[in-house]
Amino acid sequence: MQTRAPVVVGRDKEVHELERALEDSRARRGSAVFLVGEAGVGKSRLARVAAGRAFDSGMRVLRGRGSTIGPMVPFRPLSEALLSLFRGGEGPDEQELGPYKPVLGRLIPEWSRGEGQHNGESLVVLAEAVLRLLSIVGKRQACLLVLEDLHDADAETLAVIEYLADNLDQQPVVLLVTIRAEPGNALDVVTLAARRDAGVMLELSRLDREEVRRMAASCLEVASDAVPAEVSDRLWADSAGNPFVVEELLHGMVSSGLLVPGPDGWRVLGELRVEVPTALVRSIAHRTDRLGPQGRELLSVAAVLGHRFPLSVVQRVTGMDHRGLLSHLHAGVAAQLVTPDEPAPDWYAFRHPLTAEALRAQLTPSDRAEISGRTADAIQIAYPDLPGEWCALVASLRLDAGEDAQAGRLLAEAGRRALKGGAAGSAITLLDQANRLLTSGVDPDIRADVLESLLPALAEAGQFESAIRLADTLAELSGAGLARSRRVKLHTELAKVAHIAGRWDYGMAQVGAARALLGYDADDEQTAPVDAIAAALTIHTQSPDRIADAAVLARRAVDAAKRVPLPLVGCEAWQLLGILAREGDLSEANACFEQARKLAEEYDLPIQQIYAMVRIAGNDWLVEASTTSLDRTREEAQRVGAITIVYNVDAIRSLHAVLLGRYDEAAELVDQTFQVTSRLQMTPLTRYLLMVRATSAAHQLNRQAMEQAITEFRSHAGGGSQELPLCFGLARTFCALLEEDRDLAESELAQALAYEAENPTMFHLAGRHGLHLLLGVLAGRAGWPHYREITAAAASGMRWNRVFAELAHAVLLGRDGRVEEAGAAVADAQRTASLFPVARHLGLRLVAEAAHADGWGDPVTWLRGAEEYFHQAQVTPVASACRGLLRQVGASVQQRRSGTEQVPRQLRVLGVTVREFEVFRLLANRMGNKAIAARLHISPRTVEKHVASLISKTSRPDREALSTFAAAMAG
Repeated sequence: MQTRAPVVVGRDKEVHELERALEDSRARRGSAVFLVGEAGVGKSRLARVAAGRAFDSGMRVLRGRGSTIGPMVPFRPLSEALLSLFRGGEGPDEQELGPYKPVLGRLIPEWSRGEGQHNGESLVVLAEAVLRLLSIVGKRQACLLVLEDLHDADAETLAVIEYLADNLDQQPVVLLVTIRAEPGNALDVVTLAARRDAGVMLELSRLDREEVRRMAASCLEVASDAVPAEVSDRLWADSAGNPFVVEELLHGMVSSGLLVPGPDGWRVLGELRVEVPTALVRSIAHRTDRLGPQGRELLSVAAVLGHRFPLSVVQRVTGMDHRGLLSHLHAGVAAQLVTPDEPAPDWYAFRHPLTAEALRAQLTPSDRAEISGRTADAIQIAYPDLPGEWCALVASLRLDAGEDAQAGRLLAEAGRRALKGGAAGSAITLLDQANRLLTSGVDPDIRADVLESLLPALAEAGQFESAIRLADTLAELSGAGLARSRRVKLHTELAKVAHIAGRWDYGMAQVGAARALLGYDADDEQTAPVDAIAAALTIHTQSPDRIADAAVLARRAVDAAKRVPLPLVGCEAWQLLGILAREGDLSEANACFEQARKLAEEYDLPIQQIYAMVRIAGNDWLVEASTTSLDRTREEAQRVGAITIVYNVDAIRSLHAVLLGRYDEAAELVDQTFQVTSRLQMTPLTRYLLMVRATSAAHQLNRQAMEQAITEFRSHAGGGSQELPLCFGLARTFCALLEEDRDLAESELAQALAYEAENPTMFHLAGRHGLHLLLGVLAGRAGWPHYREITAAAASGMRWNRVFAELAHAVLLGRDGRVEEAGAAVADAQRTASLFPVARHLGLRLVAEAAHADGWGDPVTWLRGAEEYFHQAQVTPVASACRGLLRQVGASVQQRRSGTEQVPRQLRVLGVTVREFEVFRLLANRMGNKAIAARLHISPRTVEKHVASLISKTSRPDREALSTFAAAMAG
């Protein structure tokens, strides 16, 4: 007889679904399958079948399991599964992972960065890293990832599973998850995934009467009709069709001598005495009793530890010698209760989670508390620092032993470790439980320790309201005599939460509360963090002196952090100073960033070091439009796994390509990066890329695509988005200028500057320090004083801005009759603009009229160059304007007959010409002849002729009807 059925009974539909998923994955059509059902219904059995068939077909099989030992341990099932990649000695190609390799150090110790903490990546970044790893593994052979018993999995593991399920399409990977059909987060995740077609949920039902008979026949190794009817009926009645219970009951019948084999097959001796409804517990208890008192104690201790258990700990608790331990353990193996566990030789596991549950159910509350306490003591003797999973397990054992205070302290430590490892969800659960356990009578310093970890955990998880509600606990601790310095630290943490949440007023109130507690005798260790967060909050206040005030606070934080020292505070404050200095003095900004870089290097803060390097490289790009430093920094960010920084650099490179007129390259880079940032929920980067997309469309005079990008941008933008001024200054303003609509351009640029004034920005290319100055000079609004004021700022020296500032300089010089100097200034501007074709030619077109009017420069050559460029670029309005201006100055004009493709087919078949269509488009705005003539640089009489021709060709009764028709087509 076999204790376990050698074949799967009653699961043909499920097996077929699993086989189809495996076959699809081999064709790079990945999917997720969720096996859901009650305990013992056969989920693990089906998972083993899938793993066997995958292995037989040459697929790579990775297996992990939840509910191992103790309470939730972040990422435990995933770590166990991914570590199996290295047991065969053939790990994946690490080079292919790029920056994602260090991120996976949170799951794979061999790839750990060694800092002991994550670098601020979101949980989604880790999920993407797992997806990349599975995809790379699947290149050589398709992959099956089996994650079992996830009904009690931590929130982080469930988040990764949800992400994988949503993104497995076109990957050579099958994700197979088993969970119990019990209400909870795990069931919610898989149910919602199945509803949105991100996975297939297979709900396993119990076996029917005939299937129970077939299963018994399989165990007894006989034909179905050879199973005694009495046995079949009893199994069906007592198991209710649960396969695990069927096997346990059948094993009990045979081992107790009630069912015996004979020459004529199996027969029943006497009456089948199986008690119901505790049949399963009784069956396991009976088998345990046969092992004797010491064997029963061994298994009871093991059950308290969990589904898996280490022999070394069990031996310490029971006090057995090595020979006795192994003797009783082997008896448990022979009784089909436990089995060696694969990952490590010292570990064993119960054959089924229900076995451990049944053993625990036999213990009285006092027995369980006594065993839990002894087990916790033994673990702490063996592992004084409680590394890894031991901390959470001992906390659980102390709780079972009724030792709430000790359990609370250990839960707090486990929560801090989870937060340090990037598992904010698990950290919140552990720390919140610790906070509830450590109530009255507990040292307020211990409770303050919990709050100091719980507040940033809630902030990272976006649970701002829950964090702010903890202010009441802070007030309670204040009344309990918590030291003033600890209260200052907690108010500072609340201010940081408010800053992340964008609740500036509340944050400043917390800063005020902290300062009120500091007093005159406060030391640098207390004041520096307060000043640093106050500086960050001050930037967002409505004070006209906010920039100067923030700089004072940041400088004070830098000085204090240096004296203590507080390297992280110092790095953050130096970078804030650099950002504040960027507009006024780029060399000062670089000096601040360099200080941050050196400090980070000295104290081994690699991510802070790379952030400083990126800011320095960004300044290099702004000043000289060179990406050399950015590319080097990107390589370094990839090396340490700083994903956010990598994509930040890619976003800048995409805008660089647009300004250089390399639109296809920019589109490819934007599309690639946007796909990832959207998936990883990097909202600021996604907004930036949409701004780049809008700018690219605007510089190609594609208003429809530009507006679509800006509309999508607004759907991602919150209040005070720093990229919004760029959408107006770099995109809409340029689109209007390329449409030859100067009034609209002025309006769009004014809006950009208004947004910039409302919300301080790190971006300085929206026009304030370049294009706005040039348009103001051309319109006569700005003269030398304004020019000197603008160019005194470092931002006007940024290469893109410098193009327009130098052109404004030339116009002012020419207006003063300084002809040679004006010509030299234009030459400087052309050299500066040599990388930016749109800025170069549009700038020359803009200053040509002023140059001709004031008698300086070579406006004819400039206009001809601009006309040629914009003609080739199919920017017809500017090309036409250049031709009109050439005619006005008496220069010969090359006849252009292309551009008819821009005329809608509806009008083209009526014989409408390109020039007539230009007039037609302006009629949509009800413009008069003189206004149209000024826009197109033709005479009002010519406009009148074109309007008459259009009325005739479109069969409209009058000009008003023609204008209405034009507006309808524009819409």
